[in-house]
Order: sequence, then C-alpha cells, then structure tokens
Amino acid sequence: MLPVKVIGGGLAGCEAAWQIARRGIPVHLYEMRPLRRSPAHRTGDLGELVCSNSLKSNRVDRAGGLLKAELRLADSLLIRLAEEASIPGGSSLCVDRLEYARLVTESIEKNDGITVFRDEMTSLPPEGPAIIATGPLTSDILAADIEGLLGEGALAFYDAIAPTIESDSIDWEKVFIQDRYGEQGVGSYVNCPLRKGDYLNLVEALRTGATVLPHHFEEENLFEACLPVEVLASRGDRTLAFGPMRPVGLSDPMTGRRPYAVVQLRPENRGKTLFGMVGFQTKLRQSEQERIFRMIPGLERAVFERLGSIHRNTFINAPALLDQFQRASSAPWLSFAGQITGVEGYVESIASGAMSGIYTAWKIFGGTPSPPPVTTMIGALLGRLSFSPRGGFQPVNAQFGLLPPIDGPPLGKAARKEAFAERALEHMRAYLSDVPSC
Repeated sequence: MLPVKVIGGGLAGCEAAWQIARRGIPVHLYEMRPLRRSPAHRTGDLGELVCSNSLKSNRVDRAGGLLKAELRLADSLLIRLAEEASIPGGSSLCVDRLEYARLVTESIEKNDGITVFRDEMTSLPPEGPAIIATGPLTSDILAADIEGLLGEGALAFYDAIAPTIESDSIDWEKVFIQDRYGEQGVGSYVNCPLRKGDYLNLVEALRTGATVLPHHFEEENLFEACLPVEVLASRGDRTLAFGPMRPVGLSDPMTGRRPYAVVQLRPENRGKTLFGMVGFQTKLRQSEQERIFRMIPGLERAVFERLGSIHRNTFINAPALLDQFQRASSAPWLSFAGQITGVEGYVESIASGAMSGIYTAWKIFGGTPSPPPVTTMIGALLGRLSFSPRGGFQPVNAQFGLLPPIDGPPLGKAARKEAFAERALEHMRAYLSDVPSC
C-alpha cells in the first residue's frame, strides 16, 4: 500500500496523519522545521501553537465546546493530547504550549504507521493521495506552486477582521434598526447615528490612535477593499462619511432626518447576540479600539467579543476551488486541510485535518466518502467552505449560526443551544458508525 503524503506538521497535518495511520494506512509526514524556521514558530516541534494557548470552551453549549465533543467521538489525537497538557483555564481548554507540542511530537514520531521527514516541500506532489496542511504561513515558494495549480488569484493573503460586539451591551435607546432605503424599524442593520461634531471627533481619534506595528514577515500590501478604518480616516475628513459610514438611505427616527454619518452593525449570527462593525477592520491597538469605538453613540458601554485586526492569513478560495471533501477540483489526488482551506481557529483546524484524513482513508478502502451531516458542528463548518457569500469568501470558525434550526416550537437561548448540541452529538455518533475504522 502506497503511503499517503501529508505536508505540514501543524495541528491539521498531525490530526490527518493520525486518522489515516490508525486505520492501518502508512503515512509520510513532511515538516520543514527545524530545517527552515517559520517567522512565527519558536521550536521545531510538531503541533506548536503560535498565538493563544486556549482551545476555547469545553462546554457543549458553546460552539467550540461542541466542536471538541464531536472530535472526541472521532477519537481525535490532538484533542486528547490537549487535555493531557491542560492547565487551569476555567471552562476553557487551555494548554501548556511547550508540553502540548512535546506530546504531539512524541505521539506522531513514535507511531509505527507514520514516518516523519524533516524536509521542506517546495512543490506539490505530482500524484497522490496527498494532503496539504501548511497553514496560514505557507512558504512563498509552495504558495506559488499552489496558485499555479489552482489558478491566479486562488489565494488570499490578508484576513480583514472587524470588531464584534455583544448585543446586550448596545444602548438600544440610541440606535435604530433600518436597512438602506428600507422601512424604519425593519431590517438587519443596527445604525449608530452621529452628528457632525461627534463624527469629526471620531475621525480625529482614529487618525491619532496608536496602531500595532506589523510583524517583520507581514507586508503592507492591503487590498483597497479592506483598508484599516484609521487609514481611511487619514485620507480626509469626509472619506468615512462617503465610505463605510455613509448615511444614504437612512432616517434617524429621533430627528426624522438623515444623520450626518452612521456606524452600521450587522448580525454575526442567526440569534443576533453578536453584531459586527461594518467596515471597521483596524490595526489599532486593542486598548485604543475600546477607547475610540466607545465614542460612538450607543456603544459607550460596548463589550467586545472580538476586537479588529488585519493580518497575513493565506487561504484558498475554497467555494470555487475545493470540493465538499476539501479536494482540489483540478487535482483530485490533492486534499487540503486546516487554515489554508479557510477555517479559522485551532479546533477548527483539527476538525478539518481529521476529516481530510478520514475521507482519504475511506477512499483508499474503496468506499464512497460522505461528509458529516450539516446538523453537526463539523459538518456545518466544513459545509460553509462550499458557500461563497456576497462580498467574497472569508475564513470561518465554528458558530451556532451555521447550524440549521431545531424543529418544533421556539426555544429560549440556553435551551436552543442544548438542543443543538444533543442533536449534533447524536447525528455525529450515527455518522461515525459508517466510517471505516480499519
């Protein structure tokens, strides 16, 4: 039996290799470190975490917790080792990063079915099966080969993230709901109206706010469509008022007139518990974001579930170029896994790697793979990679808003999440009973 090549020894690559090897199929795992260091990693260990040490909540009424519960059902190595390397973190699964990477390295290198090669792959395998799991910092030379296969423009290099605000922290007395040119009180957008003086004060604060300096490996090569809000503010007093803060088609019910400018908030999930600030991607320091954005009427006491950022994040335009099994449409012997597919987050990367491994093994055994049901968090997450929304594809993480509604009478927020989790785990168990185990 020919070995499966897995390129990349991060979370997704190691999980994919484990899922294949545990089914009796040999794996050749390639990792360029320590032969060649990446700009973000500090060691040569496999599975090294380079940002947070948290794999989010363990509670199944949280999207990340449900995702981990489904991965436990799939006998995920990376989740099991995270629990072994865990440190106190409340309800979150937090790990000792060095210990976690050591455990991953030891488990993979001692696995009889996996051979680890410490070598940089500068081109895609010409035949398969092979899985590419090189992550958001894919080397330039390999990224060029991927783009050569998939086509010019196949890869995006920056992820523009705007802040997300908890709906309970919005002062609903100071904002109004209306889509542009729509009926007042009806629509998806929440509008924070600004008078001229408030607007000019906000613009000045944005211009003078302290920003985060780019890492030495980040190029200041941002797309015009995702410029930081402070850069737009620096281009002139009225730039934002004619851009993301334009008030056209809106009428403030408190004055009966069009406001001078607005900050629009858009729901981040179906339950409308989180709202994103439209057009407010930023490189401001976190403390500056909190200070400046709380100048906006209605957001004086805003609780930020996520603050904004712009950073390098190489990912494939998955809806156009990958099939439902994360395979390249133009080269079906090649699968992709992890953040390069457009999933965002540690656990999401592990989930992507697990399924790439399972699909690959299933195919080798002569079966016809099927994806997990969309009622599971894994199925919904990976299914989202096949959907391209207006405005283009952007990385996605686990969230309850991806799941289809629960049948039956309406439920409260807590009961609805419990019902989502119960249904997801039941359906995941049934799905895994059909997956080849050896």
